Amino acid sequence: MLYSKKLKTILQSKYLFKIILLLCLFLAILRIHLFPKTSKYQPNETKIEGIVLKYKIDGDHLSMTVKGREKVIVHYYFKNKLEKLTQEKKIELGSRIFLVGTLKEPANNTIPNGFNYKKYLLKESIFYLFQAKEIKIQEKNKSLFYKVKNILEKRIDKIDQTGYFRTFILGDKTTLDKDELEKYQVSGISHLFSVSGMHVSFIVGIIMYFLSQFTYKNKLKYSIVTLFLLFYLYLTNQSASILRTTISFIITGINYCFNLKIKQLDLSILLLSIITLLNPYLLFDVGFQFSYLISTSILLQKRKIAGYSKKWQQSLYVSYLSFLISLPICLYQFQSINFLSILFNLVMIPLVSTVVFPLTFITMIIPVIYPIYSFMIKILEFLNDLFYQINIGKLIFLKPNIIIVIIYYIIIIFAIKKPGCLLILIIVLSLHFFYPYLENDFQVTILDVGQGDCIFIKYPNNRANILIDTGGKITYQKEKWATTKETNTITSTKIIPYLKSLGVTKLDYLILTHGDFDHMGEAINLVNNIKIEKVIFNCGEYNDLEKELIKVLDKKKIKYYSCIKELNIDKNKLYFLQTKEFDNENDNSNVIYTELNGYKFMFMGDASITTEKEILNKYNLPDIDVLKVGHHGSKTSSSIEFINEINPKYSIISVGKNNRYGHPNDSVLDNLQDSKVYRTDQYGSIMFKINNDRLKIETCIP
Repeated sequence: MLYSKKLKTILQSKYLFKIILLLCLFLAILRIHLFPKTSKYQPNETKIEGIVLKYKIDGDHLSMTVKGREKVIVHYYFKNKLEKLTQEKKIELGSRIFLVGTLKEPANNTIPNGFNYKKYLLKESIFYLFQAKEIKIQEKNKSLFYKVKNILEKRIDKIDQTGYFRTFILGDKTTLDKDELEKYQVSGISHLFSVSGMHVSFIVGIIMYFLSQFTYKNKLKYSIVTLFLLFYLYLTNQSASILRTTISFIITGINYCFNLKIKQLDLSILLLSIITLLNPYLLFDVGFQFSYLISTSILLQKRKIAGYSKKWQQSLYVSYLSFLISLPICLYQFQSINFLSILFNLVMIPLVSTVVFPLTFITMIIPVIYPIYSFMIKILEFLNDLFYQINIGKLIFLKPNIIIVIIYYIIIIFAIKKPGCLLILIIVLSLHFFYPYLENDFQVTILDVGQGDCIFIKYPNNRANILIDTGGKITYQKEKWATTKETNTITSTKIIPYLKSLGVTKLDYLILTHGDFDHMGEAINLVNNIKIEKVIFNCGEYNDLEKELIKVLDKKKIKYYSCIKELNIDKNKLYFLQTKEFDNENDNSNVIYTELNGYKFMFMGDASITTEKEILNKYNLPDIDVLKVGHHGSKTSSSIEFINEINPKYSIISVGKNNRYGHPNDSVLDNLQDSKVYRTDQYGSIMFKINNDRLKIETCIP
């Protein structure tokens, strides 16, 4: 008894858990920076054997997470339809599989401020991707755990056609429609589709109720629920938010059952300490950041929430609190916020938590009521579409750095305690929002879009934003049965996120050098996803791709022009040097010359040697500071005569890695030997920033 009292006294110490957290964070820094995780595989290994943890078949593409010596992401393309049907019958979770192929390191982001796939996988201790050439199922699953999971997976696939079953039960959002999911994100309600505290509380509540019918022993009830949560944690592939909720339940249960009287704030600090010890990389997981910070803030404001007499007032305050706490994360991760999400959540949280989510589990048990479930999903999506169309409240911000995020949180903490401090938050948000209008530098970025061109020009004080070409991913399907749908477009994964990270909400001009797919293949996607004032085409007749775009431009009433000679933008001009009509798209490419703060830029599109000769005969060109090399470094462009005449200081070749055309050609590289060459396949995106007459070059190496 004496030792028990001493333990309680120690655990109730004011500084104990804060010291523990500081020590854990210090250890996390050491583990991440001084003793980082390393792979158990060698880069040249060609054979992998392991257990299938997760798999998905999309058309001719099989993707798997396989646990061998460590977890590896596997990609395999079926050779024919018969092989696909055969493997579909054989493969299941828990199967032991043998693979032959090549290991490949996941790449860092090559777009500034873009999603870093390598760091994303690192938090799950995944160091390699494996491109499989041969696949063999060695042994079917024998594990009881995987048998249960396979039964659950098959039942979900059999019953559900919406994709929401897998989202709500297993925390897997990959089956949801990508466009619909993006709408939830823009509306500020995507957090409802992460399996977290709200969902687990529902499950735990039901189990605790049934256990209470058989026993009053709290230790027994908490022990049974803990075992269930650990099992559920593995069913959801150790989801960060479920891990947080499970650990939180365990330490809360221990505190309650043993009457330790540890404060709620200290329990929250202890939870963070345990997570940091288990996997410090989870601190960078967005789902964990949202779930931990929001749940902790609600916990700390429990008394204030209870102080509101009416339920709707409590809900409104919780929604407001969640918005404030998530605001810096949204700004850093998505560069956008929706102020109306506070009101949207008042409708959507009750609908999801009290109707849709419970109905998901009921429908799993009683499939005959699926039409009712499907109807509720239609209501959910109808409301989501309605909220998405309301543009009032949606704002795009320049991506903040970590220091700004910390400043935001300091202000928000004061604003929660003293509502008068909200004025300071509004002032800081306003300065943040208008900052792009205060920036006094030019910026030219050649975006890495693979085998294609995409160039963004940003003028000082947000006077104008210009995009030259959009890129376009060409896919080659060998078999007609291969029906894999491309959902991750260049627009959605590269162009739009990059523009948002700069606080750019519209393009004044979209200039298309010519009608080839690798230069304008994303134009329609872009027009449908960002405001564009005017579109400029090259000289010559419109091809089919350009005609399809013009139909969209006409529908949206966007002005477009072709074969122009120059654009006047404030005190700067863009000169279009190629105005003669040839009999092919490449020769008709818009060739653009401009001078930005004394630095001379030239963008060649796919202009050939024929066009180069025409330009040399027509103009007396100065030495060029930055040249976007024509036709991705093909031997049909960049003649020695042309290069010697313009004498580029820096030459940019926009080219795809290991492209099928062999670009850039060795002869072109020889012609550019006196110029500093940057290639997007080697350097990623290349950024030129001009401020105070100084040119600064930054790259985004893969």
